[in-house]
Amino acid sequence: MADEVEVLEVAGRAVRITNPGKVFFPERGETKLDLARYYLAVADPLMAAMGGRPVMLQRFPNGVGGSSFFQKRVAATKADPWLTTTRVSTPNGTVSDALVAVDLAHVLWAVNMGCLGFHVWPTTAADPEHADELRVDLDPGPGVTFGMIQEAAAETRTLLDELGVAGFPKTTGNRGIHVYVRLQPHWDGYAVRSAAVALARELERRRPDLLTAAWWKEERGTRVFVDYNQNAPHKTVFGAWSVRANPHAGVSTPFAWPDLESIDPAALTLATVPTRLTEHGDPWSAMTPQSLEPLLAMHERDAAAGLLDAPWPPVYPKMPNEPPRVAPSRARKD
Repeated sequence: MADEVEVLEVAGRAVRITNPGKVFFPERGETKLDLARYYLAVADPLMAAMGGRPVMLQRFPNGVGGSSFFQKRVAATKADPWLTTTRVSTPNGTVSDALVAVDLAHVLWAVNMGCLGFHVWPTTAADPEHADELRVDLDPGPGVTFGMIQEAAAETRTLLDELGVAGFPKTTGNRGIHVYVRLQPHWDGYAVRSAAVALARELERRRPDLLTAAWWKEERGTRVFVDYNQNAPHKTVFGAWSVRANPHAGVSTPFAWPDLESIDPAALTLATVPTRLTEHGDPWSAMTPQSLEPLLAMHERDAAAGLLDAPWPPVYPKMPNEPPRVAPSRARKD
């Protein structure tokens, strides 16, 4: 039995890792226990980024290459009565009890369940009414290179700097970059999304050759899409320091702005990120709550100029001041 269960003492809990030798990354050979030890190694910045937040689990019970599913609902069991959950709503209005990343014991419990990807709410369990993060998602569509993503991130930083807002970048673990803005907990998700729409539109105005706020794929061309709808209420985003279910075990890795030009997502893996953290520290350690007002002022300027809201995802109800939710080519046909 000693070979089948590894017990890790963490955060005052005894967390069982069953089948610790199960290979989760076949091309690399890393196991479930290796994944658990990775999270132990990045515990402090991980908890600073997502501690106290509800999370949705992306589970791969048999590792990369196996079947997967998203788990929104979690319940305490006789074996783990200490699990903490909180009531959350999904975009279509479904209510469920989500796991709260209270401490590292909760994270490792999810790892034991085969979690390869924590998708994190922009709210805390203690204050679900206020979104305290704005997430700028620089999304690479077909033909977009990582060099273009890096250039888009630089443009994003320039705009935020002009507004007096500090943004903190991370890789997504795939081909994109996210820029996070930690907020004072004064605004709901609708206000944060409005700010994100204004930011995306301003970036497009400044660099229409590189950046687009176009929701419809047919309008984007080979440009970086600033996905403002990642800030829609109840949306989750792949978490900082979280390991992706891809063959190279990529990590969504926070980095400092001076590293933007040299950052290589393929080199940021389960095996390399702990050493990088030891050598360079947490690049998000200076993240503090800020005002959303400079971004909301851009939104108010656009609204005064007669701009409608930007389209919402189809799972949301029709919103006030939203344009017709139909692709432009189809609207012309109609």
